[in-house]
Amino acid sequence: MVKLSPPRRRDERRRQRARRNVINRLLEHRLIKRVSYEKYREKVRHVYDGPQGALLATCSLLSLHTPLGERLFRERKFDLRGVRRILDVGSGAGQLAKHLLKYADPEATITCFDLSHEMLRRARTRLKNARPRYLAADLTRLPFPDGAFDCVTCGYVLEHLPDPRDGLRELARVMMPGARMLLLTTEDNFGGAWTSRMWCCRTYNRRELAEICRGLGLDWSTELWFTRMHKVFRAGGICVEILRR
Repeated sequence: MVKLSPPRRRDERRRQRARRNVINRLLEHRLIKRVSYEKYREKVRHVYDGPQGALLATCSLLSLHTPLGERLFRERKFDLRGVRRILDVGSGAGQLAKHLLKYADPEATITCFDLSHEMLRRARTRLKNARPRYLAADLTRLPFPDGAFDCVTCGYVLEHLPDPRDGLRELARVMMPGARMLLLTTEDNFGGAWTSRMWCCRTYNRRELAEICRGLGLDWSTELWFTRMHKVFRAGGICVEILRR
């Protein structure tokens, strides 16, 4: 076996990453880059209103995103204690809202919004709880005043925007200074590329997304991982606590 010198090992690792990136780009869904945002938004609404949306809660359970997501709150990796006004972005079937109801303080208000009316109906049916406020909204045009929330959860929604700035700018606007956000989104790796295929979304580069957030006054406070194994293999997508300056 021929041993490579450190510079040659670095070069080989770079070539391997480049090959993986090419494969990921070829696999990633491209509709979001080929049509207008209006047409793409209608496609997303159609996907989530239909059979795929109906299976979303089951898919989240089978992929372990629901139980692993709960660990973030149960173990206080993202601590809900003390927050008073929570915005759950793209609530879907209520996967994160279920954890918010369980781990947030009883007096905290919870506002759930989604682009799909059908997903909101499913969330109400699944949660069977009158505490959250539900409404249909577009992440790029939020119907809330400035500084309305001191906590935001945004789970696998940002990847449905061609440009993340459009959504992040609105989230920064409705967050009060010092507010915290739990952001989960797909990463530009093999697993993320497969996710983009199934849900007609895009992926994000971790470093580039962090830089975009900083430019909008949203600092990455802590990068979170579902388990140690996820951290070792850089799996599970981007999961980060963000602080509003």
